[in-house]
Amino acid sequence: MTPTLPTALAATLKNLPDRPGVYLMKDTRGDVLYVGKAQSLRSRVRSYWQKESALGEIHRIRQVIDRVTDVEITETDSVSEALLLEANLIKRFRPRFNVRLKDDKSYPYIKIGLGDDFPRIERTRKLVNDGSRYFGPYASASSVDESMNMVRRLFPFRTCTIDIRDGQRALQRPCLLYHIKRCQGPCIEAISKDDYRADIAQVELFLEGRQETLAKALRTEMTKASDALEYERAGTMRDKVKAIERTMESQKMAAFARTELDLVGLAQQDNQAAVQLFAVRDGKLLGRDVYVLDAAREATDDEVLVGFLEQYYTRAQSIPREILVPSVPAEVADGTGGAGGTALEAFLAERRGGPVRLRVPQRGERRKLMVLARRNAAEHLAREQARWLADQGKTLGALEELADALGLPGPPLRIECYDISNIQGSQTVASMVVFEEGRPRTGEYRRFRMRTVSGPNDYASHQETLRRRFRGARSGQEGSEEELRWALPDLVIVDGGKGQVSAAAEVLNELGLHDLPLAGLAKEREELFLPGRPEPILLAATSPALYLVQRLRDEAHRFAITYHRELRRKAAVRSAFDDLPGVGPARKRALLRVFGSAKRVREAPVEQIAAVPGISAALAERIKAGLEA
Repeated sequence: MTPTLPTALAATLKNLPDRPGVYLMKDTRGDVLYVGKAQSLRSRVRSYWQKESALGEIHRIRQVIDRVTDVEITETDSVSEALLLEANLIKRFRPRFNVRLKDDKSYPYIKIGLGDDFPRIERTRKLVNDGSRYFGPYASASSVDESMNMVRRLFPFRTCTIDIRDGQRALQRPCLLYHIKRCQGPCIEAISKDDYRADIAQVELFLEGRQETLAKALRTEMTKASDALEYERAGTMRDKVKAIERTMESQKMAAFARTELDLVGLAQQDNQAAVQLFAVRDGKLLGRDVYVLDAAREATDDEVLVGFLEQYYTRAQSIPREILVPSVPAEVADGTGGAGGTALEAFLAERRGGPVRLRVPQRGERRKLMVLARRNAAEHLAREQARWLADQGKTLGALEELADALGLPGPPLRIECYDISNIQGSQTVASMVVFEEGRPRTGEYRRFRMRTVSGPNDYASHQETLRRRFRGARSGQEGSEEELRWALPDLVIVDGGKGQVSAAAEVLNELGLHDLPLAGLAKEREELFLPGRPEPILLAATSPALYLVQRLRDEAHRFAITYHRELRRKAAVRSAFDDLPGVGPARKRALLRVFGSAKRVREAPVEQIAAVPGISAALAERIKAGLEA
């Protein structure tokens, strides 16, 4: 071991277990610099502090070592578990020196709620172990929408959120979607549970890429309907078969008949990389999505590729038996690196339920498709970077212009904007939105519900909000997670004119933040007011700086209004049920699950209300009478 290691770190390295697991490298502030996994934590982690040659090709890790003061480990029972945990920790901490998929929000999936009697099909970004089946992840919402629209045209399914049980009529009248034949009407028992489930099974076949199997089943069903003189139903089956055959024709890849594989093309430039993924199932190209990754400039193609494979396939719901890659990374080829080739393939096989192989196409159509995938990835990355550079140039210009107008020492890279929302003084709330380098940081948005202010008082509401916010900035210890979360901005903007700015300045002075730049944006003439300055600042109507502060103000207003509406909605639901004797939180939830709103409960007959679990006939009558009063 290197003799200059900190005592605590040397002790940690000395006592590492010879077991699989995950390790987190941290700096003096406790920030996670790098997350890794290992077949043997002892061998893998200690190797970083051995001779330089022992590090092999891990170039970017060499930069980390001098900054590491602590290593935290988590043991697992297997390398497969370590791979899953590593992907989750990378997503959670977003370490600078890891390759990571750019997903501030999770990638979208298509969800089929198989736990319900009459399943819904919806787009989601959360994977929940509730008996549902998921397809994805997709690279974008538009990819999901394209698949959802195709499914909706072929197989009408319900989109409502009401609780529909087999053998129970949920509504007296169906919605418009039933009348235009976009839903089979399970809410009025127009279709049985078994028939609806049969349609859902067909949707699953379609999303799996098994269109040939589905078309064959539909042709058989069409023939039976025709023999039974059900010509309308037979015509519907015929139209579905034709639509599926058109889809199959557009997806068909002759060179890959009966093949199941994913093909990965990679391009890298500066601190970003793009991966083009072609998903082929039964010889049909089901998906061709491009994923963008953050990667250190020093990261090799092999490191980026391994990072993508591990993170993508920990969340993928469909894993093929073969994955074509531009190259087999050294640590995969020779099984080194703690969780190398055999471990990664074993992990994929465990997830798939069958063997999985990584291969490099050498010739023929597969090689041509790999070249195409690489070219697509490179073109997408070039477009992304050109767009980013253009946006950065415009944003920097707007920030510099704003700094000049307000007399700031430099461009305000972090700006916070505050807005107040109330209706006739009730349910007063405030919003705080954060822009960094001209881009929204939605994860750092905050909202406040007034505690000390009564009535419509913008000045007092701004003061309470800023007092609560900036006390939080000063309460944490230096370098703590709390203080970093409440980092001081370069500029504070409040929605309003002289009065709001004066009220805000009073609070900042009270907290000792005299030098924190402050401005107010008045709506009427889009004027900027500064503390102690009688005349407003007027930016040109075509000014990028004006556009930027308008975006900030509008976003703060939207965020405040959204919160205010949410509180009003909850208050409306609460007032409709809370005065009803015998209706507590559990029964209220049961009623809303079935009917969706207090209005529908009021319109429903007593017998239908009494059919809700936990509601007796006598209580149903009291509920009906109470809501109609």
